[in-house]
Amino acid sequence: MWRGAPDGALWRATLTPDGAATARIEVRRDGVHVEAWGPGAERVLEAVPALLGALDDDEGFDPGLHPLVKDAYRRLPGLRMTRGGNLFESLVPAVLEQRVVGLDAKAAWRQVVARHGLPAPGPAPAGMRVPPPPTGWADVPVWDWRQAGVEGQRSDTVRRAAAVAHRLQEDVPLDEVRRRLLTVRGIGPWTVAETTSRAFGDADAVSVGDFHLAHLVGWALTGSRTDDAGMLELLEPWRGHRQRVIRLIELTQAANAPRYGPRSPRARPLT
Repeated sequence: MWRGAPDGALWRATLTPDGAATARIEVRRDGVHVEAWGPGAERVLEAVPALLGALDDDEGFDPGLHPLVKDAYRRLPGLRMTRGGNLFESLVPAVLEQRVVGLDAKAAWRQVVARHGLPAPGPAPAGMRVPPPPTGWADVPVWDWRQAGVEGQRSDTVRRAAAVAHRLQEDVPLDEVRRRLLTVRGIGPWTVAETTSRAFGDADAVSVGDFHLAHLVGWALTGSRTDDAGMLELLEPWRGHRQRVIRLIELTQAANAPRYGPRSPRARPLT
């Protein structure tokens, strides 16, 4: 769980193999300052470079293959693929985002974590909670899911993933992580890409099946809408860095792209 503070700092509550941890991250003129509390504090501090994108490697990436990508890369020289590190804390939000608007998914996540998460260690902002472990997600009762606006298909997917979380979270190559995620019923390529990009900074992740993404990529690179197959064809020259290209397009072009489909948020209030 993340929360912004009035002083500009960011607070993060997370679960590590050593236990719960809270981190306060503040950007100052002389760099990024991080404090951490809880049993997992040391592990969280060790992971800060990855969280900030310091381990990202863009070797082999050629922005000059398209003038728009080249210009975006020039405008955003500090763009990095960041690594959240906790696969399950990236997977559950991705599952909740399936087929709903983002505000609804975020509201559902906050509501379930508020009720079933762990107290955030240290001087965390009031009410801040650490997301539950996989066993905690498996034990969320049906009525709490429904009250948060999550129907059976998505909540059942979370439970199925929780049952095999020990396998999903093993330290294996990224290709094997993707393969294992796809063996869980209810998890498809879109959810895998969203999870690996957030948890591991997967620079090649492509969220196939996203309602808006293919249209945005097609419009940005060709001036015309396209479908998933067309998007993959357009991104193929950057294989290995396709998520990097997508991020550059989203950050520089999304505000100006034509809009299609529903635009009004339907987020439910946090109760």
